[in-house]
Amino acid sequence: MKLKFLHSFFSFLLAILILLSTSSFTIKKHFCSGFLIDSAVFTQVEKCSNEPCSDSSKETIVTQPDCCDDVIDIVEGQEVVIHKKIDDLDYHQQLFLLAFTESYSYIFESSSRQVVPHRHYIPPILVRDFQVFHQHFLI
Repeated sequence: MKLKFLHSFFSFLLAILILLSTSSFTIKKHFCSGFLIDSAVFTQVEKCSNEPCSDSSKETIVTQPDCCDDVIDIVEGQEVVIHKKIDDLDYHQQLFLLAFTESYSYIFESSSRQVVPHRHYIPPILVRDFQVFHQHFLI
């Protein structure tokens, strides 16, 4: 149950990652006198009013035709998703990938029986009691 949930979660996450990496979009920004007025991703930007731009250091209004500026940033996604094969990797990368997947798969295996490592251990036959023989006692 837990493994099935993890599998479906990571499948969904990878599908979203591929969707976001292959999609492209534009970011539109509108500046007036160097200040950002509006920005939009999927809609049109709101333009400032058609009033002439004013200089803050002077009381007079300076009319410039290009005091407002529109900037469009295009974020392009990948056109083609690259599929790599295991044959494209060199020997050391293949060996690492194989060892990693084998060791990682053992994490999710459930142990149905408890392993006792000393079950078949036969203790040695004691000829004499060494603590009494050497007069060495824990007190």
